[in-house]
Amino acid sequence: MKTPLYILGISAYYHDSAAALLRDGEIVAAAQEERFTRKKHDPDFPAQAARYVLEEAAIGLDRVAGVVFYDKPFLKFERLLETYHAFAPRGLKSFLTSMPVWVKEKLFMRSLLEKNLKNLLPESNKLPAVYFSEHHLSHMASAFYPSPFEKAAILTVDGVGEWATTSIARGDGPSIMVFKEIHFPHSLGLLYSAFTAYCGFKVNSGEYKLMGLAPYGNPRARQTAEFEEKIRGELIDIREDGSFLLNMAYFSYATGLRMYEENRWKALFGAEPRTAEREDVPQTYMNMALAIQRVTEDVVMRMARTACENAHSDNLCLAGGVALNCVANGKLLRSGMFKNIWIQPASGDAGGALGAALAYWHIGLGMERAPQKDDSMRGAYLGPEFGRDDILRTCKRFHAPYRSMPEEKILVETVADLLAEGHVIGWFQGRMEYGPRALGNRSILGDPRNPEMQKCLNLKIKYREGFRPFAPSVLEEDAEKYFDIPVNSSYMLLVAPVAEKLRKAVPNGYEELPLWERLYFQRSELPSVTHIDYSARVQTVSRRTNPRYWALLSAFKERHGCPVLINTSFNVRGEPIVCTPADAYVCFMRTEMTYLLLGDVLLAKSEQPPFNGGDCWRTEYALD
Repeated sequence: MKTPLYILGISAYYHDSAAALLRDGEIVAAAQEERFTRKKHDPDFPAQAARYVLEEAAIGLDRVAGVVFYDKPFLKFERLLETYHAFAPRGLKSFLTSMPVWVKEKLFMRSLLEKNLKNLLPESNKLPAVYFSEHHLSHMASAFYPSPFEKAAILTVDGVGEWATTSIARGDGPSIMVFKEIHFPHSLGLLYSAFTAYCGFKVNSGEYKLMGLAPYGNPRARQTAEFEEKIRGELIDIREDGSFLLNMAYFSYATGLRMYEENRWKALFGAEPRTAEREDVPQTYMNMALAIQRVTEDVVMRMARTACENAHSDNLCLAGGVALNCVANGKLLRSGMFKNIWIQPASGDAGGALGAALAYWHIGLGMERAPQKDDSMRGAYLGPEFGRDDILRTCKRFHAPYRSMPEEKILVETVADLLAEGHVIGWFQGRMEYGPRALGNRSILGDPRNPEMQKCLNLKIKYREGFRPFAPSVLEEDAEKYFDIPVNSSYMLLVAPVAEKLRKAVPNGYEELPLWERLYFQRSELPSVTHIDYSARVQTVSRRTNPRYWALLSAFKERHGCPVLINTSFNVRGEPIVCTPADAYVCFMRTEMTYLLLGDVLLAKSEQPPFNGGDCWRTEYALD
C-alpha cells in the first residue's frame, strides 16, 4: 500500500492565521487559529489549528513531508525597505517601530517557524522541510485548484502581499501562469480599507460593514456623485484595463500608522472622520460608502474583463480579501462576462494556508490535478466536529438541562416550529466552517418573514450596529423562486436581487428618509433579509453538502410554506465564530437567544441555571 503524502500549509504573523492539511493533494482539514484561542483575527502562529488538522488525519508532524508558509518574508522586507527609502523622510516613526520586529524575528522566519513547529513534535523526531510560497500565488492556488474548472482565469485582489496587490493569471491543469500584476503602494484593497477607517470602522475587519452601509447611500444625491467624482479625480486614476494608480499624497499607509492623510481628506470631502462605535451614522458616510463601493465595482469589472481576454476562458476564479465583496461579485456574475465564477470561501489570509499547500503540491511537486465535477472544498466544512459525548459533557459542566432529540425528523420539525413562533436559535452541527462565513454548522437562525427579526438579531443577539444586514439561507432547488440568482451560491459570496414578486413598493421620497425609517420599512415578504436596495447575500443549501441543514429548511418549507431562513454567524460582536459546544453555550447564555441545538440536544434558555459573566464579552472582545 502506498504511503500517503501529507502537506501542511501555514498562514501567520499578519492577521487571520490558519493551518490546512493535504493528504495526496486532497483537503483533510483547515481552520483559523482565532476559533481556538477566541482572539478575533489572531495573527500568531496557528499552533492549535495545526494540532487540530494533524489530529483530524490521525498523524503526527513527523508524517508530514513539507510545511509551506503562505508568503516570502525576504520579499516583504525588501518592499518595506524600498518603500521607506522612496518616501523618506516620511515614515521615520513607522520605520523605527517596525524594524526591531523584523530584525529580531521576521527576517529569520524559517527559524521562527521551526521553533513553533518543534512544539508539535516529540523531541526525538526530525522536523519536516519548510518551504515558502509567494503571497499572491497562495491566493491564486486557493482559488483555482479547489475549483471545478480544468481551465480558468484567476483574479486575486487584496491589500498587499510581498509586492503584488492585484494579480491576473490563467490556471490550466496543474499550472498557473501570471499575466499582469499591480504593485504596492497602489492597492484597491487598501483604498477600500482607507474608506473603512474614515467611516469609523476597523481596518482588516470592518470592510464588510462599509459594504453593508453602501446601499443606504442615496444614489441620486448630488453628494454621492460628488464623492465619486472626487475619488476618481483625486484619489485613483483608473485605466481601461482595470489597472490604476493611487495618489499617494492622500494616503499614509505606506509609511505611517494611519491609512489616510486626515487634513487632505477633510479638505477633499468636507467631512470629519467618523468616530468609531457610535450607533448613529450620518447620511454623509452612507453616501461616501456608496461612492467607494461603485468605484470598487468598476475596477473589479475592468480587471475581470482583462483577465477574461488574457486567459481566453469563460471561467473565473477569485480570491484575496476583495473577493469577499459579495456585492461586486454579484454584479460581476450578472454581467454575463463569464459563464462560471468560483470564489474561494476563505478568500482572505486564512485561505493562504490552503493555497500555499496546494501550490507546493501542484507546482513544487508537479502533481497533476484530478478531474472533478464539483469543487473540492466540501462545503467549507473543514474544521473540528464534536460528538454527542462532548456535548453531554458540556451540559454536565454547566449543569444545563436539555432534551435529547435523536430522531432527525422530530428534531428539524421541532426547530422549524420554534423558528416560526419567533424564537432565535443557536444551531451547532457537524464540522466547523473554514473562512469568515457561518454556513449552517455554527449559525444563529431566525424567521426572515418576521419584520422585527433584523432588529432583534442586531440589538439583542449580536449587539452590533442596527443597519447591518443578514443573509438568507435557501434550499438550492428553490433559490430562483426567491432570488434572481441563476447559479448555486453555497458559500454566501454573491449578492442577488430579491425576486420581483416578493417585493413591496416603497413610498415617494424613500431615499431621503432617515436611516431607521428606511431600514424598518417592509420592502418584501422576507423583510429581515431584504436589504434596502432589494438585494440579499444568498446562501444556497445543498442536500449533498449539508443534509441536516437542508432537512431543517425543507421542514420549514413543508410546515410553514417558506424554504428560507436567516443565517448569521454564531458569535457576538467582536467574538470569533464559536468552535466548541462550550463556546456555543457561553454565547447562548450571554445573549437573548431562546434555544440552542447542540447536535441532537436541545436547550431552552428559560430552563437554564443563572449564568455569571453574561455581559463581560463587552470587555473581553474588542470592537470588530
